Amino acid sequence: MTSSKPGALQVRARANHVVDHHYDDAKPGKPLYLLIPGGFVALAALAVEIFIAYQTWINGTLDSSTGIVLMLLLAPFYIGGVFLFCYGYELYDLPRALRDTAIIVFITVAAVAIVAVLFVVLGAMSEGGSGSRRSSRSTSPSSGGGASSGGGGGGGMGGGAFPYVGPIFLGGMGPSRVETREVVHEVPVEPPKPQPINCPYCGRAYVPADNRYACPNCGAATPDDLRAQSEAQLNPPPS
Repeated sequence: MTSSKPGALQVRARANHVVDHHYDDAKPGKPLYLLIPGGFVALAALAVEIFIAYQTWINGTLDSSTGIVLMLLLAPFYIGGVFLFCYGYELYDLPRALRDTAIIVFITVAAVAIVAVLFVVLGAMSEGGSGSRRSSRSTSPSSGGGASSGGGGGGGMGGGAFPYVGPIFLGGMGPSRVETREVVHEVPVEPPKPQPINCPYCGRAYVPADNRYACPNCGAATPDDLRAQSEAQLNPPPS
C-alpha cells in the first residue's frame, strides 16, 4: 500500500518523501538529481543578481543600464534552477512544478524590486547627506571670512595704512578652529609732485626747486610768493 504524498507546504514531510522516493529502486526517477543542482543554480543566480543590484544602486560602480542587462541575462538561469528544483520536489509532476515555479519567481521578482527601490533610496540618502556635509564645510569658512572682511573695511587708518581682519585656520590632529587677527598693511603714499610756475619776467615755465629758485631762461630769482607756493606743494600740511 503506497502512502499519500505530503502537501507542498509540509516541507519536512515532503523532503523526507522525496528522499525516500530517490533511494527506492522500485520507483522511477531520481528526483534529488534535479532538486539539489537546481536549488544551487537558483541560489547562485539570485546571489549574483543581488550583488549586481548592490553594485549598481548603492556603490555606483556599475551603470544602471549595464546592471539591468546583467540581471536580465541571469534571470533564465534563476528560472531554470527554480524549475528543476520544483520538478524534483513535485516528483516529476509537470503542472505542479510549473505552478510552483511561477509562484516562486513572482515572489522573488517582487522581493528584488523592493530591495532595488530600497537600494536607490538609501543611495540617494547617503549622497544627500554627504552633499550637505560638503556644503556646510564650504560655506562655514566663507561666511566667517565675509564677516571679518566687513569689520576690517570699517576700520580705516590714516597715512595710507588699512587693517585687514581675516580668518586664520589653526588645525592639527583634533578639530580645526578659526581665529581672527588684525593684519595692518602699510601702503606708502607718494608726495605730490611740485607744479611748474611761469616766470613773471620772461614767461618761461619751470619748477623753482629743481632750478635753485631761479628762472633757467632769464636768470631772474623766483619771487617770494611763488617760492612759498612751490614750497607748500613740496611740504603739504599733515591731514
